[in-house]
Amino acid sequence: MDELIEQARSWIADDPDPVTRQELAELVDRAEDGVDAADARAELADRFDGTLEFGTAGLRGEMGAGPRRMNRAVVIRAAAGLARWLRDNDGGGVVVGFDARRSSDVFARDTCAVMEAAGVEAMVLSRPLPTPVLAFALRHLGADAGVMVTASHNPPQDNGYKVYLGDGSQIAPPVDTEIAQRIAEVASVAEVVLADDGWVTLDDSVVAAYLDRAVSLLDADGPRELSVVYTPLHGVGRDLLLEAFTRAGFAAPAVVPSQGDPDPLFPTVAFPNPEEPGATDAALDLARERGADLVIANDPDADRCAVALPDASGAWRMLTGDEVGVLLGWHLLQRGATGTFANSIVSSTMLGKVATAAGAAHEETLTGFKWITKASGLRFGYEEALGYCCDPEAVLDKDGVSAALLVAELAAVQRASGRTLNDVLDDLAREHGVHATSQVSVRVSDLDRIAATMARLRADAPSTLGGLDVLAVDDLLEPDGPLPPTDGLRLNLDGGARVIVRPSGTEPKVKCYLEVVVPVDTNLGAARAVAAERMQSLRREVETLLGESA
Repeated sequence: MDELIEQARSWIADDPDPVTRQELAELVDRAEDGVDAADARAELADRFDGTLEFGTAGLRGEMGAGPRRMNRAVVIRAAAGLARWLRDNDGGGVVVGFDARRSSDVFARDTCAVMEAAGVEAMVLSRPLPTPVLAFALRHLGADAGVMVTASHNPPQDNGYKVYLGDGSQIAPPVDTEIAQRIAEVASVAEVVLADDGWVTLDDSVVAAYLDRAVSLLDADGPRELSVVYTPLHGVGRDLLLEAFTRAGFAAPAVVPSQGDPDPLFPTVAFPNPEEPGATDAALDLARERGADLVIANDPDADRCAVALPDASGAWRMLTGDEVGVLLGWHLLQRGATGTFANSIVSSTMLGKVATAAGAAHEETLTGFKWITKASGLRFGYEEALGYCCDPEAVLDKDGVSAALLVAELAAVQRASGRTLNDVLDDLAREHGVHATSQVSVRVSDLDRIAATMARLRADAPSTLGGLDVLAVDDLLEPDGPLPPTDGLRLNLDGGARVIVRPSGTEPKVKCYLEVVVPVDTNLGAARAVAAERMQSLRREVETLLGESA
């Protein structure tokens, strides 16, 4: 028997799930003597090429049997490692949440069973709920850690396992490494004891408390006249968002019928991410039909929020994450919010200018909410990928429901004055300049090309890009400032433009984040045209610069 087949049979013997045991056994049979033995063996080799890596996003991957897939065996190991880390650090309680993806409820139950057997009190949310409810419940209940079973906006075949610390934030170094080490110490799933019961299933009082807190962010006496179309993209956001809007005094949003119910197959979208082209087409169609003021979309676990608006001609467009982030930050500042306003380094520089103009502190962080939430005195934080932390005292993570409420409040306030969110964006551009942002991504077939590309750019950075001089190159591996080291380059260009190049944290890609800034003298339309032209030139040259990486 060769090593690969032996590995697979050992895994089968240790797998507690009869479904994945059978799946892997059939794959082994095909790899040994099937008509498609070569293909089956290649699939087997992929499943046993290391293990699904536990990091700052926890676990995330394709469902299936084997150590490089999401399954009960992998989840039980992860839960056992987390339980050991909690015991080593005097942790005594875990809250567990789950979404509506395949096996999310099973993985949540296994986590509770491992925790209880290990002497760690486990509490599980009552039903599939958005990720921000889990982040809220952690602090609300005073737990020491949280687990959310979700793959967020990943494709239907995936699931994931997201871990939070007791302060309500996502795990960050060095805790992720410490937990990963404990997971690696779990020699066998069969040795992990599972309790039959003992954990607490929480009632909906936690959900009610979350909703009360979210609604409290709004001005109770503010305008509420607004027509909203909403899509949860087959996720778990619908019921909570509708209840939040009703409690806040808004008319219930019109839900896209084909996307309203939770469905792990995500049948109407190629990719359940509101950033992806086509994902919100059904919502935009319904908004045109109803003459709505606003479209709001959540991703499947409702921690992200996307917004679309009609312009003066009635044409609809999706706002960028940067536009929504600046609108939310400006709205909170207008209402007198104090503290630090933060965004990731790959997000627009505009929020910093808006905060400074209002006399508020501003901070740039590394990419991801595990870093944004570390900003000192955080009051509001966002990242360009549609994530907004609007109430860090209660939810120290991105929250697509509270963000949706605040966007609706701002839109209703503007509507009552005969204005729209587009008018606010115009005002901000006149005051701070047009800030146009875009992305360029290059997918690679060989992961070594990513390191080679970063090395090449470090050794020979361009002197101009898109007709703009490169004034300085910041190597983020050796930052000159408060940021922790990270693999990335920031090219500062003439006129406040910049390009940030970094490897993707989740995909085999090199990603570039582009921004150009054009002051507005008298003609906003002309400034936007100049910004669009500069961005087009910048995109072309960046694509050429990275072209040899593919």
